[in-house]
Amino acid sequence: MTFTIVLLALVAAFLGLRLYAVLGKRTGHEQEPVARRPIEANKAALLRQPVAGGDIASALPAHDLSNVDMAAQSGIKAISNADRGFELGAFVEGSKTAYKMVLEAYWKGDKEALKFLCDDDVYASFAEAIDGRAARGETLENRLVRIDEVRIVDASYDHLMARISVRFDADIAAMVKDADGNIIGGSMTDAVETHDIWTFMRDVKSDGRNWKLDETDSV
Repeated sequence: MTFTIVLLALVAAFLGLRLYAVLGKRTGHEQEPVARRPIEANKAALLRQPVAGGDIASALPAHDLSNVDMAAQSGIKAISNADRGFELGAFVEGSKTAYKMVLEAYWKGDKEALKFLCDDDVYASFAEAIDGRAARGETLENRLVRIDEVRIVDASYDHLMARISVRFDADIAAMVKDADGNIIGGSMTDAVETHDIWTFMRDVKSDGRNWKLDETDSV
């Protein structure tokens, strides 16, 4: 029992370090409905000072704004003012890694990873879908082929809570097998275009720097 507890603690620590490393530095679905990332901000942030009125463009490089819809720019400005360690470019890059990690954890049925990456409601939806899949004896052999585009479509800051919605346009190869290993759906040779909007959230005054997946949707 003691060995098991220590092992689980080491797994949790590894996930934390992995997310810390990939979600704050500059630098995918089966064919069934599921629920609709932690992100550590780079200390050497570009957005360290409040914007003195006017357009957020004065505080962000053009290449960062190219990934932000106009409707989200005021929210990004509010978040950057509240959290001086927030760096937009790092968030965008980290969100892509979080997208891949969540999808792969779901496909593999890795509940521990999902619990760390998602808030309670999203985790519960993923876990329910995983349990249903297991009860039917089904397994997935999905693969995230590529992420074609990432855009921030919405952002807000309210009562210390920062929320950023990211649209992922990706190609995913999906295949479902039954308990006997027979293919019952999908194909690994034909990637399917997917369009997801995932919302990440974080209390900017909390001790933890991780963002959690708070909501998912398909478009």
